[in-house]
Amino acid sequence: MKISLMQYPLAWADIRENLTVWEQRLAPLAGKTDVVVLPEMFTTGFCTDDMYLAEDMQGTTVQKLKEWSCNYGFALVGSFMAKEDARIYNRAFFVEPDGTFSYADKRHLFSMGGEHQYLSAGNRRLIVNYKGVKFCVLVCYDLRFPVWARNVDNAYDVLVYVANWPEQRIKDWDILLAARAVENQAYVCAVNRVGDDRRDLHYNGHSVLVDNRGNRVLAWEENEEGAKTGEVDLERLHKGREKFPVWKDADVFQIIK
Repeated sequence: MKISLMQYPLAWADIRENLTVWEQRLAPLAGKTDVVVLPEMFTTGFCTDDMYLAEDMQGTTVQKLKEWSCNYGFALVGSFMAKEDARIYNRAFFVEPDGTFSYADKRHLFSMGGEHQYLSAGNRRLIVNYKGVKFCVLVCYDLRFPVWARNVDNAYDVLVYVANWPEQRIKDWDILLAARAVENQAYVCAVNRVGDDRRDLHYNGHSVLVDNRGNRVLAWEENEEGAKTGEVDLERLHKGREKFPVWKDADVFQIIK
């Protein structure tokens, strides 16, 4: 399976501008890939206190995602600011060309950035079986909490993180992504943004596709913009799990919601 990672800057709090630019970036990938992964809050940047930016599931962002997926023939993954029942969520999504729209909300809200003051936390993971490959999609700060990502009985093959992860903590990002791949015996696909936001934070990227041994399949230069496509070798992954079945000895955790 081919997976394309999109590492680009985001226009701050401008849904219309971001949707216009993303459409231009996505169109050339039509027929060339199976799944395209976008950064966290791909239509707004990480401006969680701007509540007016939240959209419902009938809004422009959801409709555009379905349109792009159908027209271009690939699945789309990312997150956006969603509103539902008077609550706001950082909502991860997996959109398929047939219109199927699966989603779950960010579990761990970044309290040091005030995210918890405005958004509500999710209580379930997003796991989707697409073309025979099982994806688990988590959001940014979720990366720091390995129990939430635990791959119980090989529930997923590819662990996806979409993020706005700033430069000053990028070393943590690099280390934790490799750890999540090795400990869960799964590919890790992680997409971060680049550029500056209006809170004086700089993002230098480091998006990556890592195999189950922690080896990089795809990587970006510092601050590089662009799309790159890599392959997930499911047969090789399954053989690796059979040869070295760490997952059979894993502890059982119960997560209290």
